Amino acid sequence: MIPQSFKDIVSNVENAGLLQTIAMIIFILFFLTVIYVVLNRPKKYYNEEENAPLEKDEDEKWTL
Repeated sequence: MIPQSFKDIVSNVENAGLLQTIAMIIFILFFLTVIYVVLNRPKKYYNEEENAPLEKDEDEKWTL
């Protein structure tokens, strides 16, 4: 039988529920870690990046 979808492939694996649960926990932990790191950076860390699109480059010779 040729599987018609990803659901068919995963449902035939033994302990599929456990593997899906572990994958979801890793996914959630990763994004919680990213959010934690971003929120705990000092405000000064982002000052240069927040104004970058508005600043004119020093080596820019051509203007539109």
